[in-house]
Amino acid sequence: MGKSFAAKSISAAARSHVHADACERGGTAVYTLADPRDLQSPRYVGQTRDPHARFAQHVQTARLWLPDEVPWWVRSPKHRPLYAWIRELNRDGGRLPFMWVEEWVEPDADPLVAERAAIMRWLARGAALLNAEALKLGAQLPLF
Repeated sequence: MGKSFAAKSISAAARSHVHADACERGGTAVYTLADPRDLQSPRYVGQTRDPHARFAQHVQTARLWLPDEVPWWVRSPKHRPLYAWIRELNRDGGRLPFMWVEEWVEPDADPLVAERAAIMRWLARGAALLNAEALKLGAQLPLF
């Protein structure tokens, strides 16, 4: 896949792979990224004011046009597993993640609190999240 073809594909995928209901202007979306074959098992939780642009940014950062290798271009090693997962998903039939907006946070609320709460909910359900924060927050889960 060439870089220019990838850009066109990413733009089209941002329209078909993002479920955001009605975008609430001025609010922040808390979203998950999941394998389109298993939407009940998200791999990442994030927040954004523009879901379509953020989806495209995630996929562009994975640099799907480069040969198979560890995503060395991602500056922080703690973020590389997410982009390695997107690349792996794409190698398996050209798939891209599916973005599901779980909630819109009001402009006067702290979206980081909502994002962390979503991470905790998914960790409690047993999701194998790739968020760097999941390692820190996962240690706080109560033992049963």
